Parts: sequence; C-alpha cells; structure tokens
Amino acid sequence: MTSNQQDIKTFAFRTKAMLSMMELKVQSAREQESINWHLASHGVPKSLHCLCLKLAEEYAVNAMARSHLPPPEYVSRLTDPSFHHVVLLTDNVLAASVVISSTVQHSANPEKLVFHIVTDKKTYIPMNAWFAINPIKSAAVEVKGLHQYDWSHEVNVHVKEMLEIHRLIWSHYNDNLRNANFQHEGVNRRSLEALTPSCLSLLNHLRIYIPELFPDLNKIVFLDEDVVVQHDMSSLWELDLNKKVVGAVVDSWCGDNCCPGKKYKDYLNFSYPIISSNFDHDRCVWLYGVNVFDLEAWRRVKITTNYHKWLKHNLNFGMELWQPGVHPPALLAFEGQVHPIDPSWHVGGLGYRPPQAHNIKMLGDAAVLHFSGPAKPWLDIGFPELRSLWNRHVNFSDKFIRKCRILG
Repeated sequence: MTSNQQDIKTFAFRTKAMLSMMELKVQSAREQESINWHLASHGVPKSLHCLCLKLAEEYAVNAMARSHLPPPEYVSRLTDPSFHHVVLLTDNVLAASVVISSTVQHSANPEKLVFHIVTDKKTYIPMNAWFAINPIKSAAVEVKGLHQYDWSHEVNVHVKEMLEIHRLIWSHYNDNLRNANFQHEGVNRRSLEALTPSCLSLLNHLRIYIPELFPDLNKIVFLDEDVVVQHDMSSLWELDLNKKVVGAVVDSWCGDNCCPGKKYKDYLNFSYPIISSNFDHDRCVWLYGVNVFDLEAWRRVKITTNYHKWLKHNLNFGMELWQPGVHPPALLAFEGQVHPIDPSWHVGGLGYRPPQAHNIKMLGDAAVLHFSGPAKPWLDIGFPELRSLWNRHVNFSDKFIRKCRILG
C-alpha cells in the first residue's frame, strides 16, 4: 500500500482471499481432529487385549480360574428378591472389575449385593477367570455368556431382526458419511455417530431384552461398564417408581434450562409428524448409565414390543427418524414410563469434557460418575484430571495387570 504498488481494492481482495484460505485450513484441521479422536476412542488398547489373553491362559491351566460363578453357597441368591441385584452387560474385564469393586467398597451392606455380568462368548473365559481368582468378599458375582442362554425360537428371531435393522441404520449413515465432502462441507457429525461400535454391539442392544435375560427377577439396578460408584446405592432398590418401568436421572444438576445429557431434538428427527406430534423437541432426555428397572412393570406394559414397533417405523421411514444408537429408540419405547430420580445419583458426560473448576465439588457429591463419551478412562485419550477417579479402583498390584503393563 505504502509503496503504491497496489491499490486499496486489490489489497482488500487479496486479504479476504488469505483469510478465507486460513479459515478453510482451520476448519479442515478441526474436522481431521474430530475424525482422529473418533477413531482413537474405538480401538482396544494392547494392554486390555493382553489382559484377556493372559486370563484365558490362566483359565486353561488353573482349576480355580475355571470355577463356576457364583460358588454353590451363593447360587440361591441369584433369584432371591431380598437381595440387591446389579446387572452389567460388558465385554471389558477391567471395566467390570472397577464397577464391582467401587460398588462393593462404598456399600453399607455388601453381603446384600448380587452382580450379574452378561458377556459374549469370546470374553466369557477371561471374565470368569478374573472374578474366580479375584473373588469379591461378601457379594455374589455371576458371570454368564450369551452362548449359555437357551432362549425360545421367537426371542431369537426378534433379536436377529433387531440387530439387522440396526445394521441397516448403521449402513445408511455410514453411506452418508462416505458421501460427505470433508474439506468444504464439514464432518457430518450425525453420520459419524454411525461408526461407533456401540451401534452394532450385541451386548449394547440386548439391554432392551433384560427381562428375558433375567426371567426370575422383578427389580434390578443396571450399571454401564464405564461408571464408578462413589456412594452406597442401597436406597435405589427401595425406590418407589410409582408404577413406572425405569428410574433415571432426567432433571439437571447444572441449573435451570440445562440438560445433564441432551434434548430430544438432539436424537430424533422432528421433521416427521410421527415424531413431532408425539414428543417435545425441547425436553431433556433421561440418561442411561445408572437405572432402576421394574421388570414386572416392563413385562406388563410390553416395552420390548413397543421398541420393535418403533424399529419398524424407522425402517418404513427410510431410517431417518433418529440418529444411530441404542438411546433414541429407547426414548420412544419407554415414553411415559420414566420416573425421575435425584440428579445427584448420576453425573455423566465425563468422556466428552473435563469438568469446570466450579463443578469439582459436584463430582465428589455424585453417587455415580459416568464416563459416557469417547474419552474412556482406560484409553490414552482419557482426561488425566479424571482418570484418577477410575484408577483408584484398579488393582495395579495384580500380576496380570503388571504383566500387561496397565498403568495408572
């Protein structure tokens, strides 16, 4: 400008072009970071893979590791309604050990606890080996593989149908992602959700079949694998659900007009009348992670049948009614059957972001911390300031933990 080699108009044009190019580069870097973060969150760490292999070896050579769980003296507790039944559906041995260890440690009456771990066939051996050679004092632990269930032909058909529909939804959104122009149109985050393993996980989807998994139980507490229990949970089993099916956190610990999770509009497609005429887009969703289920009421109002009805609706509407995942169809199936519980029972989203400084006290007060989100505490991308809350329940002196170099 000062050397008179270009006029103001040319200078402004070139400056604008430079800024636009810089914005594109920043946008592209953010999109690539999002994809890298997404991929990093779905890998199985070598250390966890090693743990399963070492435990499988132990199962083969150590008779104690092959012990049937629970021991004979605890078998009668498995269907006794006077005990407190906790259900986990997981293929992560280390995570399951943390959930159970933290629950027992903070329980006022650990002898009342009965843990039911349901896992897949490949994880059954290492899971059984871990809890057989690391018995939980007082509490009963049952480990059962899906291959050990003898379901009716009708249930098997419905499960296969459910998985096939979820697979189609996954494929639909995966195709949308492949067709997205990452460089200039941005990452289609809604489609990116379709790549999460949980969208195709049999164990994840089978939570809608909990009444079939436990036909002799009428009330259970369900815990996700990525939680840490910090307080006694006995009162959850005594909670009156007012004839509703599920007790869950709905209201927020973060203040007025703030949802602890997301809103219905974040999961459902309100451009379709079948959704917009039946649901409030601005309503907070209830949270999975720590839930009380009245299985008797579940069977009575036919929640699972309603779930399948919505799956077929989604299929008929071109798989556009909701985002991929377990939660959206559950929101529809459990509509009108949710009893809100106190927000202090469950603080979630700790795998999405670390808490702000003013929320640190909230973490200490919460009964259950839920590391929902990609940054699981057993992954390298887990937040260092939160990982210690999970690591304190890992037995780092265990020989298998040390052999596999699982570090805190």
